[in-house]
Amino acid sequence: MKLLLILGLLHVLFGVFSNGASPSSNVTSRPSVVHIGAIFSFDSTIGRVAKVAIEAAVQDVNANSSVLGGTKLDVTMRDSICSGFLGIVEALQFMETDIVAIIGPQSSVIAHVISHVANELQVPLLSFAATDPTLSSLEYPFFIRTTQSDLFQMTAIAEVVNYYSWKQVIAIFIDDDYGRNGVAALGDKLAERRCKITYKAPIPPGPGLKRNDITDILVKVALMESRVIVLHANPDSGLMVLSVANYLGMMGNGFVWIATDWLSSVLDSWGTLPPEITGSMQGVLALRLHTENSVRKQNFVSRWSKLTSKEGTSSLGLNAYGLYAYDTVWTIARAVNNFFNEGGIISFSNDSRLRDVESGTLHLEAMSIFDGGKHLVNNILQTDIMGVSGPIKFNADGSLIRPAYDIINVVGTGYRNIGYWSNYSGLSVVPPENFYMKPPNRSIENQHLLTVIWPGETIAIPRGWVFPNNGRQLSIGIPKRVSYREFVSQVRGTDMVRGFCIDVFLAAVNLLPYAVPYRFIPFGDGLQNPSYTQLVNLVASGVFDAVVGDIAIVTNRTRVVDFTQPFIESGLVVVAPVRKLNTNAWAFLRPFTIEMWFVTGAFFLVVGVVVWMLEHRINDEFRGPPKKQAATIIWFSFSTLFFAHRENMVSTLGRLVLIIWLFVVLIIQSSYTASLTSILTVQHLSSPIKGIESLINGDEPIGYQVGSFAENYMIEELGIHRSRLVPLGTPEAYADALQRGPTNRGVAAVVDELPYVQLFLASQCKFRILGQEFTKSGWGFVFPRDSPLALDISTAILTLSENGDLQRIHDKWLTRSDCSSQTTEIDSDQLSLRSFWGLFLICGLACLLALCIYFLMILCQFSRYSPKEPNSSSQGSSRSLRLQTFLSFADEKEENSKRRYKETVESNSNSKRSEIDQST
Repeated sequence: MKLLLILGLLHVLFGVFSNGASPSSNVTSRPSVVHIGAIFSFDSTIGRVAKVAIEAAVQDVNANSSVLGGTKLDVTMRDSICSGFLGIVEALQFMETDIVAIIGPQSSVIAHVISHVANELQVPLLSFAATDPTLSSLEYPFFIRTTQSDLFQMTAIAEVVNYYSWKQVIAIFIDDDYGRNGVAALGDKLAERRCKITYKAPIPPGPGLKRNDITDILVKVALMESRVIVLHANPDSGLMVLSVANYLGMMGNGFVWIATDWLSSVLDSWGTLPPEITGSMQGVLALRLHTENSVRKQNFVSRWSKLTSKEGTSSLGLNAYGLYAYDTVWTIARAVNNFFNEGGIISFSNDSRLRDVESGTLHLEAMSIFDGGKHLVNNILQTDIMGVSGPIKFNADGSLIRPAYDIINVVGTGYRNIGYWSNYSGLSVVPPENFYMKPPNRSIENQHLLTVIWPGETIAIPRGWVFPNNGRQLSIGIPKRVSYREFVSQVRGTDMVRGFCIDVFLAAVNLLPYAVPYRFIPFGDGLQNPSYTQLVNLVASGVFDAVVGDIAIVTNRTRVVDFTQPFIESGLVVVAPVRKLNTNAWAFLRPFTIEMWFVTGAFFLVVGVVVWMLEHRINDEFRGPPKKQAATIIWFSFSTLFFAHRENMVSTLGRLVLIIWLFVVLIIQSSYTASLTSILTVQHLSSPIKGIESLINGDEPIGYQVGSFAENYMIEELGIHRSRLVPLGTPEAYADALQRGPTNRGVAAVVDELPYVQLFLASQCKFRILGQEFTKSGWGFVFPRDSPLALDISTAILTLSENGDLQRIHDKWLTRSDCSSQTTEIDSDQLSLRSFWGLFLICGLACLLALCIYFLMILCQFSRYSPKEPNSSSQGSSRSLRLQTFLSFADEKEENSKRRYKETVESNSNSKRSEIDQST
């Protein structure tokens, strides 16, 4: 249907086609001549170079008999004269002849229309200059792009923008398919990097463009915030834009101009430009299609001056599109040769649908379908050759492999290369082909560009934005607080606002190098504190340009807006009532918990018993009647508390155990003394709530400030049921609810942010912060995502912090009274076993080890010195007697055991001697 609509339009606007070749003609499998068409503008920047390159390629193909096996390639070129209409007409005229492929069109606009005709008549279109990203192979299977798509060029521009940390750009583009679709691709690629196009300025296409039209467009651009401008146009309109921009002073400091590859084509093709043209593009960045510096390319470049002299255009330079045009001819030649080698035959057949159309004088029946079109397209897409532009090979999506661009910087009368971009390695200062044999590495550390000389002849990287000079004021929302008005408040009866947060913002704005017009807009009903989450969402939705106030920086909010550097530390704390803890007659027991007292006493006895066992056999001071020995154990154990034990230690093991135990006693005694001193000399406050853990594990009601994020935090993060939470609006409500307590429809504690609590406690001495601050955050000003103003305000806040102004503002508004400086302490936890279990473990292991060694020594001595029992008939009585003997041996003094053993040995010796004498 699209074909019929196009043909109907031509029937109205155009005359009569000449009657061409026969509608059905067949040739031999390898004819003597293969006809190719070419459509482009001969007098354009790209067309002048392409014409010379195509003629040279045809000459080289025909001069090499091995390419087409004796068949000659005939290329018929038609000039579209930069007219879309003429380009369409000439393409249709080609369809009347036995053309097997068309080189072109040059224009993306014409390519969109002709591709529909090519789809119907199955004639391949090979364009070396139509870069519109929407010319996809899925919609147009017979359209083959032999250059790179603008999708990759826009990706390169997006990475350059991201490399310099710019977030907003302005796009100036030609308002046709080529310009609109290219800018749409740029917007998508910027969005992937959290950047965006803030303003699009279309340029009317066609030859009727005037400087006044460009002036009106650039005046609007100059009023915008962004100073990064991407210019996606054709050479004529692009040069006019740069000239007018220079006239308007938009090529000075602070501006960034990034031109697509149209500018590099102009610079490469025109050679030396007039000073008035080069003077209007100083500092501009431009992209150029990257072509490998191969031997083929060098040979072709060396021939270029000779080729242009034949055409009478000796001053014409060679641009990248000329290289792609040359390779396009070779691509067709190789594909046609393979077509013939695979048995392909050039034949055409009539389209029955065209015969049924009443075409009048259009002679639509003259157009025919190329029977081998699909076969030839497949051969073209399977091309794998090395051309003057580099490797010619197509991906599965029909695009050329290895897209890459040079990034150039216009300086003086020429330009300098500052780096490269490729889809494989990103930004680099070395050619992309150096990376293709290495693993891909797109990390930030490997992205580099050389120093750029920006507009205004400066090497300092432009900030990329300024505050817009369009007379619009920033709408800054402020919370209309009811409580804690020291932070931010509106003076009743006026439009004035005041407070700590307001003073910090004003001081930061005064440090900015530019003026910021703004107006404060209170948010809230004035009856209770507004919802800060709702206030933040109004920035995300664009109702407010910013929010200034006591806004906590929390995770959920950072997902939709940007915060500045925190200007005050904040976090959630627990506030609860406390009571004075007075001393009494039993205060000396308070330093230790019950478990600690019990374990300590038990260890005193255990150590005494162990020492007694180690010293009993060798030390007379640990021997005697049972009552004396028990008294010795008790006395020795507890006398070590004061290092007043009188008994001398004889055994090595006993001394080892005693040394370790005395060290443990020293630590326990010092800790007890310090804790008791604190209890008796410092006034203490006590509360059943020890911190947030007490609230989580309990079921008492908890208060929170209306509008604070504390409510959602306790519900979602801490798992506290909503029914336990009680909203409180003012400090007075805090005090009343805390004093009444949970048993009298009050609350057990209040959870709020630290700055509010500090103000509250400055006048309320009956309450204290219990436990530690269980969240860490801060307050910041709110701006939309990727707002450059947020970065500058953050830098100003850091400056205020470094020069002391931030602290002076804090002291002005958030002063403390004598109440908060009283020397009272919250009753700390008693010293528990948890603090000393390591010491007790060491001491216990030492005792156990000493007893084991002592037991082994006793066994050895027993086996050596114990008397031999007579044989007994009963095994049980033998074991009992043996055990009694061992216990008696262990209780016996060591000297006695040795003496008895010696006497026994001597007696046995005398007995044997007497027996010998008697026998003699």
